[in-house]
Amino acid sequence: MDPIRIGVVGMGKIARDQHLPAIAGNGAFSLAATVSPHDPGMPGVPHHRSLEALLDEGPAVDAVALCTPPQVRYDLAALALKSGIHVFLEKPPGATLAEVAALSARADKVGATLFAGWHSRFAAGVAPARAWLAERKIESVSVIWREDVRVWHPGQAWIWEPGGLGVFDPGINALSIITHILPRPFFLKSATLVLPANRAAPIAADLEFRDTAGAPISMDLDWRQTGPQSWDIIVETDAGTLKLSHGGAVLTIPSGTQHSEDHEYPGLYGRFATLIRGGRSDVDTDPLRLVADAFLRGRREITDPFHD
Repeated sequence: MDPIRIGVVGMGKIARDQHLPAIAGNGAFSLAATVSPHDPGMPGVPHHRSLEALLDEGPAVDAVALCTPPQVRYDLAALALKSGIHVFLEKPPGATLAEVAALSARADKVGATLFAGWHSRFAAGVAPARAWLAERKIESVSVIWREDVRVWHPGQAWIWEPGGLGVFDPGINALSIITHILPRPFFLKSATLVLPANRAAPIAADLEFRDTAGAPISMDLDWRQTGPQSWDIIVETDAGTLKLSHGGAVLTIPSGTQHSEDHEYPGLYGRFATLIRGGRSDVDTDPLRLVADAFLRGRREITDPFHD
């Protein structure tokens, strides 16, 4: 089959660090164009300042990967789908659940693929963790997701604005993992969101969930971590403790520890190609729904102003 001609829209850090290498390493795709109003693009690759310009002037693309902030993603995705172009949505897939639902309905109507790309689900330890937990009784779950926002998100003003999610931008990665590996659904019981006095989105959050069998799930999110960073999920079961660390890359179960190379974004693009070839979509909004519940039900605490 001919490669899927893909355009990358939004040439920020995530596009350059993850999407472009993953596309280059997957023979199912060819990088046809890039889009950004500010970035000059890649040598030898056609570049436009807007998606409208790409669609009007070419080159032709079969798919686009939207690596923009979520607040502007709906209009871009709707424009692409109007032309029957397949769409890869970076996480979170949209600024609201209703936006994503509308895009999903439009993709079904035009027969295009819409893919909500939860990259952390493709971390090396996630699939074996899911398989191991399927046969266990879950007693409790603890999520500790602490990092330094100045290191990982320097100068990204959009992330502090409504729709940018604040600390839930990385925290939703943990939610994407636990909604995938835990054998039963779970729901929010309480939440405390800590907001800097000069920002619209939280810098930290404490959440308590419960699954449908009553097992407690706690989540500690914080962007003020200095020193070692923490991206850990600990599941206590009737057969011992499971731990996913380093964002899901390292799995420890009673029989030992498994280390594997990172393949998150190559895994995403493998999945995207399979969906396109099969004429299907994959638009799971469970992680975003839990974040929306936290904003709906959470108690707000105001802390000192944040200065990047």
